[in-house]
Amino acid sequence: MADLGDLTSLASILTAALSYLLGSIPFGLLVTRLGGAGDVRSIGSGNIGATNVLRTGRKELALATLVLDAGKGAVAVLVARQLFDNEALTALAGASAFLGHLFPVWLRFKGGKGVATFYGVLLAAAWPVGLVSAAAWILVFALTRISSLSALLAASVAVPVAWLMGQPMPVIGLTAFMAALVLVRHHENIGRLLRGQEPRFGSGR
Repeated sequence: MADLGDLTSLASILTAALSYLLGSIPFGLLVTRLGGAGDVRSIGSGNIGATNVLRTGRKELALATLVLDAGKGAVAVLVARQLFDNEALTALAGASAFLGHLFPVWLRFKGGKGVATFYGVLLAAAWPVGLVSAAAWILVFALTRISSLSALLAASVAVPVAWLMGQPMPVIGLTAFMAALVLVRHHENIGRLLRGQEPRFGSGR
């Protein structure tokens, strides 16, 4: 019979693999094609996330992308928690789903920037932290109308909030891991922000 260590290793491998595959579903691409808006990768930034889908002019498609991208992250976390009741495996599921969105095998590892999936994972893993981070996004966006700046600051806030709220270490680690990747994926936006060239929502740029 397999010992406990073998079972734990098998659970970790299966959790990571299945969560990655779930996270790698390119909903932005699927939604725009099914909605008759073409290939979202051919417009705007070429990104498959909700912000770029919005550039098709189809708000309903952008909303569907936002919900589905967040949903896949949340589902991965909730299923892992239900099956294993283990914070480490739950965090692994969230991290793997997040990586799947950023680096989907189906699109040659060229995925989205991860903001919606970040929130889906975070709200499922530690909803109080997710709510505070989401509130930070709303506040910054209301003041600046710059989506990327809102995402960057909200992701950065999530890490100390998770720590101050006394979240388990796997959750804090998951939050820090995702926040760091959100910053890395927005490196071009950071450059434009520093140059004062990042467009504001509704500017027409």
